Amino acid sequence: MSVMSDRWIREQALSTGMIEPFVDGQKRDGCISYGLSSYGYDARVSDEFKIFTNIDSVIVDPKDFAANSFVDRKTDVCVIPPNSFALARTVEYFRVPRDVLVICLGKSTYARCGIIVNVTPLEPGWEGHVTLEFSNTTPLPAKIYANEGACQFLFLHGNEPCETSYADRAGKYMGQRGVTLPRL
Repeated sequence: MSVMSDRWIREQALSTGMIEPFVDGQKRDGCISYGLSSYGYDARVSDEFKIFTNIDSVIVDPKDFAANSFVDRKTDVCVIPPNSFALARTVEYFRVPRDVLVICLGKSTYARCGIIVNVTPLEPGWEGHVTLEFSNTTPLPAKIYANEGACQFLFLHGNEPCETSYADRAGKYMGQRGVTLPRL
């Protein structure tokens, strides 16, 4: 497996729509950087957030997740309560080639503030807006800035196309738009 370069990412984004909208080069004018980097793509977080709340004292159950555990906000700045989390989505819509696996890592700007971004790998053949989880590990409220960089995606090219892609098996998160809650 090889990590793919800026040239390859640009070519795929422009010729196949792998990343839409695509920002060629790093944008950082007074914001948390986003766009094409040397060996990755820094995606932005949209202005749609689901902020976790325990107002109803529910149990967090991935097999039966209570949607009322979140407060929906459309905002330029999301404030995550101490020791809590929020779900959001990328501005960008991704279409992963059949011979590529995409790994996501959080931005160091957020990590240095105790804010962790978590995303599972984007499998070959998957497409959609990526649901992002922001965990505030601090005892203080934390801000997330919409339409700014949130995480970096690394594109790993496999030695051959996979036998069965995410699309082939009709994965439950295929084609997701907006912030998507856990599904069974």
